[in-house]
Amino acid sequence: MDRRQQKTRSAIFSAFIDLLSKKSYSKITVQEIIDAANVGRTTFYAHFETKDDLLKEVCASLFEHVFSDVPQIEDTHDFSAARNKTDTIITHILYHLRDNHRNILDILTCDSGELFLKFFKQYLNDLVSQHMVVKIPQEIPKELLINHISGSFVNLVQWWIEGGLKQSPEQITVYFKTVIAPIFH
Repeated sequence: MDRRQQKTRSAIFSAFIDLLSKKSYSKITVQEIIDAANVGRTTFYAHFETKDDLLKEVCASLFEHVFSDVPQIEDTHDFSAARNKTDTIITHILYHLRDNHRNILDILTCDSGELFLKFFKQYLNDLVSQHMVVKIPQEIPKELLINHISGSFVNLVQWWIEGGLKQSPEQITVYFKTVIAPIFH
């Protein structure tokens, strides 16, 4: 994707997220997004087939870096030296959620928050499957355990955001690990 396309997508994302902070998802029209982003209808549809596709792409864009296997130096944290350590991975995700909490809260509270949570859980399921599940009792299907861990993390994040992010990402990591300690490596 060239810089012009990236700039256009960024403008559409920003306009969409800004609109989500002001009104419900179902009441936002493509025309409002186009107007706020200052792009043409054809340009919008060249990038996204529907408003739902836009929401999906916004979520994917938020999660792509957050769930990266290679953490980079960030403004608020630096986990670039740590690789594949469960604490680091979880804390890295929490820093990003905290730093983007306004956008994430807007998406979570919109009427398509369920769609956001679905995408979030998909990324979490992959992460849990790759890095966190070690001991799986024979009587429990692996998919059930992965889904349970991911769901627990999603609920913890919702609680944290709704509570005003009073705890540090490190403290939330401790809470999460304490809740699911028997299956961490």
